[in-house]
Amino acid sequence: MFFDLYQNLQLHLSPIAFQIGFFPVGWYSLMYLVGFLIVYLLLRWRIKKDSLKINITIEKIESFIIYAIFGVVIGGRIGYVLFYEPNYFLFHPLRIISPIDVDGNFVGIYGMSYHGGALGVLLASWFFVRKNKLNFWKLADFVIPVIPAGYFFGRIGNFFNGELYGRLTESRWGMYFYNPATFDWELRIPSQLLEALFEGFILFLILWLLRNKKWMEGKFLATYLVFYSVFRFGIEFIREPDWQIGFVAKLGEIGFTLGQVYSLLLIFLVVIIYLLKIYRSKKNSV
Repeated sequence: MFFDLYQNLQLHLSPIAFQIGFFPVGWYSLMYLVGFLIVYLLLRWRIKKDSLKINITIEKIESFIIYAIFGVVIGGRIGYVLFYEPNYFLFHPLRIISPIDVDGNFVGIYGMSYHGGALGVLLASWFFVRKNKLNFWKLADFVIPVIPAGYFFGRIGNFFNGELYGRLTESRWGMYFYNPATFDWELRIPSQLLEALFEGFILFLILWLLRNKKWMEGKFLATYLVFYSVFRFGIEFIREPDWQIGFVAKLGEIGFTLGQVYSLLLIFLVVIIYLLKIYRSKKNSV
């Protein structure tokens, strides 16, 4: 009984939460809003309660959240366009921002890239700290411990959308997801829930428990990006590759996805940048 309900859960879910007139409001959009709200509330709590603080007001945090929203949405969208489907959007540039397809049907805007969103937030944060004369690394380390809590809801939004599912399985822990390519329901690993668990909840617990630890500036940011990349790299082995790309590399019988390549590149860049920061810190202290 339990597994029958569990495996067929997607049949009872709709990507639309409610509708206002002719305008549908999707769970994915709502989950994004909930994620940002959770991040904002946790940051307010940190300002008032935590022992490790920075010189920033709640009003400044509210302003930062607005910068971050624009950063993640614009960066995530541009990242998807450039990293995942550049050829399609080259010939259909209006689809980057238009919810109307080439036949005039309302289909919404699909496609967000985590790595593009991360770059967007970092860039938006850089503009924010320059405008407000703040220390970038201190702000990053203060904000980072709450970020996975918001990310958790983004993956739940993917689950409600029935997208970014895992690979085919015969396990009873699989769920039925509709595959538009085959016009059929297929038993697949619910990788969105695993990503919500590891990249969201577990990573949040790790960083939250360490949030008041006095580390060198930038270490929280580095820890978050490396842990996220490790979790993402592992889960990609059971997540269905992007249909328009497939595997981008192979090692024997093992295929690697574009998400795994980006995760490895991110780990490499974080390690290099952090080592340079340590070197400069030691050089300046001499």
